[in-house]
Amino acid sequence: MTYFSLNKNAPNVSFQEAVVKGLAPDRGLYFPSEIATLPTSFFESITELDTVEIAFETIKQFVGNDIPATELKRILTDVLSFDFPLTEIAPNISALELYHGPTLAFKDVGARFMARCLGYFNSQKETKEDVTVLVATSGDTGGAVASGFYEVEGVEVVILYPSGKVSDIQEKQLTTLGKNISALEVEGTFDDCQEMVKQAFLDEDFNGKKTLTSANSINVARWLPQMFYYFFAYKQLKNQGKELVFSVPSGNFGNICAGMMAQKLGLPVHHFVTGTNANNIVPHYLKTGEYQPKPSVATISNAMDVGAPSNFIRIQQLHGNDISVLRKNLSGYSYTDEETRKTMLQLFKENNYIPDPHGAIGYLALKEYLAKKNGLYGVFLETAHPVKFLDVIPKRISDEIEVPQSIKAIMDKTKKAEKISTYSQLKHYLLS
Repeated sequence: MTYFSLNKNAPNVSFQEAVVKGLAPDRGLYFPSEIATLPTSFFESITELDTVEIAFETIKQFVGNDIPATELKRILTDVLSFDFPLTEIAPNISALELYHGPTLAFKDVGARFMARCLGYFNSQKETKEDVTVLVATSGDTGGAVASGFYEVEGVEVVILYPSGKVSDIQEKQLTTLGKNISALEVEGTFDDCQEMVKQAFLDEDFNGKKTLTSANSINVARWLPQMFYYFFAYKQLKNQGKELVFSVPSGNFGNICAGMMAQKLGLPVHHFVTGTNANNIVPHYLKTGEYQPKPSVATISNAMDVGAPSNFIRIQQLHGNDISVLRKNLSGYSYTDEETRKTMLQLFKENNYIPDPHGAIGYLALKEYLAKKNGLYGVFLETAHPVKFLDVIPKRISDEIEVPQSIKAIMDKTKKAEKISTYSQLKHYLLS
């Protein structure tokens, strides 16, 4: 398996090179050169397979020979050590809960997978070479990466997050671990953080001094494992007899893009729905045909506060860069903070279910799509535990949320983060 740059001005690379580089030299995202459909027998027997067996079959072609099968299975067993339950909310609608991992966010799987891949690659080198992982976060990515890479030998992690734009619990998760995890509090938006990270990858002053890679979903080892969620849901719903629709709350569009990769592998998915907050670049594009990235706007669903979704170019590639093809497979809707709060209250009062703000948007988008369709089964993705958003969830609901022990354990810890506002400050930090 090789990967090419979507900017098409860089050499093809192996899985290992794509993971270590993160971003191609021409600033393009890496994309697999081949995507082989899984055999029919896999889908026929999927209910008999466990999560590790399903994950191995879906990811092995993308890893190729860079990690032996026995080692890849060991990595997956370690990564997938928690559950991915479906909770029925209403007839023909379920929530796929992806927040049962160590940091209570869906990003735990990708972060843990990437960390263990890098750990394996480092272990195979005769001459040990440290890698510095740079990651920009609008909320949950930072905590998941911090946890996933904590004490991984030969890997230093530097997390950039926008000051005042992540929740208190999210900030604690990414600023209190110490050891090989460092946090930089950026005076700006997530887009500013993401741009600094991309700029660092292209800065030749790091050559021979630092090996930099990204742990954002632009990295193939963060992005591709998210395919697993859709296969896990299909396994649980295979026998319900209706075509599936997945509704994915989206910011950088890595998660929904992974779902579309699963579809490309042969997973039977009728349609995808994306729900966004005020940062509605993709719904606007689907409606008008105009793709207009813009400065991000702060909302209560902060993990989706992205004004220039990095992974959308991969979605376009999967659909032949043809908007008419994409529109047949993807519908998009955006919602205000007020609509999000009302939906959280509605789900609590009418369905006895507590969503986080992102899941509430996923539910809203799914309801809007299904209102025009019949005979479908809808799944919306619950991407983070609601406890992470106590400061924005209506008090009537937040009072009912039991705080997990893992969160209680960090709340009294001291935040450690250095404030920066420019790329030159990031560069000085990395080189000093």
